[in-house]
Amino acid sequence: MNFRRIGSAAAAVTLALGLAACGNDEGGENQLRIGIKFDQPGLGLKVGNDYNGLDVDVATYVAEKLGTPAEDIEWVQAPSAQRETLLETGQVDMIVATYSITDSRKEKVDFAGPYFVAGQDLLVRADDDSITGPESLDGKRLCSVSGSTSAQNVQEEVPGVNLQEFGTYSECVSALVSNAVDALTTDDTILAGYAAQDQYQGQLKVVGSPFSEELYGIGIQKGDTEKCEQINEAIREMISDGSWDAAVEENLGAAGFEPGEGNPPNPDACA
Repeated sequence: MNFRRIGSAAAAVTLALGLAACGNDEGGENQLRIGIKFDQPGLGLKVGNDYNGLDVDVATYVAEKLGTPAEDIEWVQAPSAQRETLLETGQVDMIVATYSITDSRKEKVDFAGPYFVAGQDLLVRADDDSITGPESLDGKRLCSVSGSTSAQNVQEEVPGVNLQEFGTYSECVSALVSNAVDALTTDDTILAGYAAQDQYQGQLKVVGSPFSEELYGIGIQKGDTEKCEQINEAIREMISDGSWDAAVEENLGAAGFEPGEGNPPNPDACA
């Protein structure tokens, strides 16, 4: 089953049907509004009228198990800072957007999952064997996005690192390729997504020594226990029938990425 691309036909159907959501409006009982990232290669990326990435594949699989075919999904951009608000105000039915399950977030929304266990890691040039983890960053030029906890974590652990903060991860990747920095740090899934892009294949690699744990969950409105259990069952089926492995390989495999410890996960969160 190919979840990779949701084309313009699906977008046209969604627009024609308007904002009807699953169970919210007459005639829209099979429709879902799903929040994803629009700018993360390998995870959630919008290219024209197409959407692709691991998060998109997981969301599409889950939606179909809930009774919503791919053409009835409305994809909604879900920037990190707006995810709780989108759910609380009913602008989306679920969010699948590298959404880490945390205690503070669980005060506002519920999570199904996890559907992936990520970890903070390092992206380096493919021919660089000198960087094997945070302990080898002393004196190195490390790039991350301004204000990110990823950069702060490494700076606290390795005071001698030369931290350079850019506005976006794509700027960091360009700097890494051009030898302006020595490494980039954030979640290993995000790093693998950038490394798997056609223009960077063979040039970059994920170090593969994660030093944190991020449980990616599917965010839903608080109190919807029935939907949470249904989503968890769908994730279990995706793992058991091989679709989860296929999605990881298709979206992140080109970077030589292998899921770290804890994968495939055991989706048991409903809180």
